[in-house]
Amino acid sequence: MEELIIKINGKEHKVKVEETVNGKIRVHHDGEIYEVETREDIEPLVVDDAKKVSSKEGEKIIRAPISGTIVSVEVKKGSKVKSGDTLVKLVAMKMENEIVSQKDGLVKDVMVKKSDNVNKGDILVVME
Repeated sequence: MEELIIKINGKEHKVKVEETVNGKIRVHHDGEIYEVETREDIEPLVVDDAKKVSSKEGEKIIRAPISGTIVSVEVKKGSKVKSGDTLVKLVAMKMENEIVSQKDGLVKDVMVKKSDNVNKGDILVVME
């Protein structure tokens, strides 16, 4: 077991960390035990969820694939984008996720701004 000092909301915490047999990480803190997922566990989910879009009257609604904080918005209303262009960058669990356009199109509306906290499923960008 490895002992670490981590910072959460500006406060330092001493924790013990160990890897479990199923590849997850177990964190011991103040008599509590937390099992957490690693980047390898969530990355496939983020990629799969980022590809899901909802259609409504010719619009494509791009939703947050995971809860996190918006660190940058790369487009604005009226921007023309190509498939693969980054729309928004979102940080979740210290991992930066680029939310990209799945098709060529026009940005109809941007629903977030830098530093916004979003929940999984929140609308980030509306495209047409």
